[in-house]
This record gives sequence, C-alpha cells and structure tokens, in this order.
Amino acid sequence: MQFEKAYSFVIRKLELELPKNLAFHNAEHTKDVVQAVQHLSKNETFADGEAILLYTAAAFHDSGFLEAYDNHEEQSCELARKFLPNYEFTQPQIEQICSLIMATKLPQTPKDKLAALLCDADLFYLGTDRYFMIAERLYKELRETGLINNREEWKAKQIGFLESHQYFTEQAKTECNEGKVKNLNLLKAGSKKKQKPKSKKRREIRDYISIILGAIIAGFGLKGFLVPNLFFDGGITGVALLVHEIYHFDLALTTILLNLPLIGLGYFVVSHRFAYKTLFSVLLLGACLLLIKYPVITSDKLLISIFGGFFIGLGAGLVLRSGSALDGSEVLALYASRRTSFTIAEFILAINVIIFTFAAFRFGIETSLYSILTYFTASRTIDYVIEGIEAHTGVTIVSGHSETIKHRILNEMGRAITIYKGERGFLPNNFELGKDCDIIFIVVSRLELRKLKTLVFETDSNAFVFANTIREAAGGILSRRQDH
Repeated sequence: MQFEKAYSFVIRKLELELPKNLAFHNAEHTKDVVQAVQHLSKNETFADGEAILLYTAAAFHDSGFLEAYDNHEEQSCELARKFLPNYEFTQPQIEQICSLIMATKLPQTPKDKLAALLCDADLFYLGTDRYFMIAERLYKELRETGLINNREEWKAKQIGFLESHQYFTEQAKTECNEGKVKNLNLLKAGSKKKQKPKSKKRREIRDYISIILGAIIAGFGLKGFLVPNLFFDGGITGVALLVHEIYHFDLALTTILLNLPLIGLGYFVVSHRFAYKTLFSVLLLGACLLLIKYPVITSDKLLISIFGGFFIGLGAGLVLRSGSALDGSEVLALYASRRTSFTIAEFILAINVIIFTFAAFRFGIETSLYSILTYFTASRTIDYVIEGIEAHTGVTIVSGHSETIKHRILNEMGRAITIYKGERGFLPNNFELGKDCDIIFIVVSRLELRKLKTLVFETDSNAFVFANTIREAAGGILSRRQDH
C-alpha cells in the first residue's frame, strides 16, 4: 500500500479541482483530519496494515465534494474505489476504507476502534482553541451554498450540534471535552447578546415573499421594457429572448425549459435546497410572463436600457437574497469551473459575449450595444440589492497628525479603528527623512466615506488616504442587518 503517494494525489486533486466556495471542506481540512487521526492513534495498537487503512480513509473521507455536496461520503467511496487500486490497495482493503468513510456521515456511527478514531479526528477541532476560526469557514461555506440564511441560525445550529456531539475515543475525550465545553459556553454567551433568531418558518415565508416579488418585478422588466422593443439581457434569460425573437417560441415556456437542466445540475453542484427554490423561482417567473399583462412603458432606447435593466436586476437581486436564482447560467459556470482552469466570472463573460455578438449579427450592432447597457445596469442593481448601499470600504490613512485624526474619528464618527505601526516620509532623494507614525485603518460604509475624507483633510491636507472595497465584513461594531 502506497499511502504517501495516494495522499499526495488526493490532496493535489482537492487543491486544484474543488470549487472555491468550499471554505471548510477543502484540502486544508483533509490535512487537519489526517494529522489529527495520526495524533489520536499514536498510542494505539493496530493489526498489520490497519493504520495505513485508517490514514487513507482520512485522506479520502471528503474527496466526494469533488463530485457533489449532498451525500459526499458515497462519492468519496466511489473515488476511493476508482483511484486506490493505482496505489496497490486490494479490493477488500478499499472496502474497509469505504466502511470507515461512511462512519463519518452525520450522525456519526463508528462500529469499531478504527472508525471511532476517524470520527473523532474529523471533529477534533470542536474541542480546540481553533474552533471559532475553523467554524467561521464552515459558516461561510454554508452561506455560499444556501444551507444557512444568517448568523443567528448558524449559532443556534452550532449550539445544538455541540450539545449533542460526543467523542468516542478516550484520547479525544481527555484532550477535547473540556475545550468543547468552553467553546460551547462562549458560543452561548455570544448568542445571548444577539437578538433572538427568527423561526425557520418565518424565514422561509420571508424568502418566498422575496421570490414572489422578485419574479413579478423581473417579469415587468422583461415584458414592460425589453421584449416589446427587441432588447436582450445576458445569461439564460438572454438566450431565451433570442430564441423567442428568432423562432417566436413562447418566452415563458422557453425560459423554463432552458433553465430546467441547469436547475437539475444545481441540485448536485450547489445543494438540493437551492435547486428546489430556484425551480419555484423560474416557474413563478414563467407564470408571470404568461399570465400578467404588463404595460409597455416606453420606446425610448436609453430608458429601456436603464430602467429595463434596473427592474430585471431588482427582481433577480431579491430572488438571490432568498438563496435561489432566476437564471441558471451561474450554475453552469460553477460546474464548468470545477473541470477547467477558468473562473466562474470568465465563463459568465464568455456566455454573454456569445449572446451579444450573436445579437449584433442578427439584429444590429445598435441593439447589441443597448442590450449590453441593459445587462450592465441589471448587474449593478443586483450588486446593490445583495450588498446594500452600505457595502463596506476599508480606508488606510497615513498622516503626521494621526493622533488628532484618531481622536476625531472615535469621537465624531463613533467608529473603531485599527492602528499599524509604520514609517512615513520616504521620498525620492529624501530617504533618510523617514519618521515613525501610526497608520490608521478603518472600515466604513459608502455613505460615511465622504465624511471620513473631509474629516481627514480638514485635519491634514497632506494626508495620504486610499480605500479598498471590502466584499464581506463582520464583527466589531460594524452595523449590519440581522436578517442577512
């Protein structure tokens, strides 16, 4: 049995082929589990070859995420059966490895010492001081896949999981039980400071209201602006519009039929919950296009591009906030990105380039250009709906008057700041004039950015200020909506 070669193979495969949105179930987690199982088993006595089988099961236990998110343990077994013969594992040995992998499926069901060691290694982090760092990765992953709606729901589930979880080996109990209780108490203490989470039923109602509104609004953008004036959008919606205009197929039916295969793909690539909600969203959009008599608002091309894109983006954004989608092109891009070196954004761009190029040849360059403007407007509107107008910006300030600026930010803006120790004043031909200074870093909303810059330059007109958009910020005293 060539464990080292098999281990290197699966780690390399995970690093190259796993989707980037798997912040927890990735190569790093696999390395941690292999290391943990080796640590837990260092004082154990094994029959000949058993330790290698255990370590190999740890290496392959989450490889199934390469194929599917749901039921990944079964997929891990299939990959083990496919690749381990290349590393001199016999069929009985591979089946024993698969049995160990299946024992890690929640709720864990170890039936022997080897399975107990692997199960404890898989969740070893629960009782360590790395728990909150690692758990944050899992939270991010579940948010990305639509399995968690907000942090309050996440904390409630984590508390329940930690309370019900048990370690199986004496070594893990000795090393981790005390730490797990400590982490559980910290988690509970943090939850008491937060608003009581909404019930699951209430969240679902809110999500479906958002989907209904989004579908109606998107339908208005399509039938009230784009369709009557021969304009197009990007993604699968754009393909449906092209098919509708060229072959005169019903737009509602075309939209549904084109999205159905991608929804099925989303069931395996993203999650079953995402697929079900997206199916509902697409069917509802089709119903809106078919049944609602939307008025034609204008024939002005610029207004169509701007407001048609705005209403489509507003509707799509509301649906995306509910954990589903109106367009399956991103699912297709995600699937393709797992099997090639291209990113999701590059695939979406390629799809849209094809759509708008075809529109230019068939309906004229002017129509294509206005359609690109429509798509751009829709994309920007989606960003605002999802991120909100208070999307955060990180600002770095270098000034000789840092003490005054710090005082004004804290007292006039009520914002926390972070200080880096640095040096300023290194200029061409004046290298020796560098001076120690406090470099200020602060995270503000877009609405606060101008106020901050005014405050800084009132204090020091020569201050150096630069800003970066932050995709996600949490913790500290940042204000944020609790619902999302």
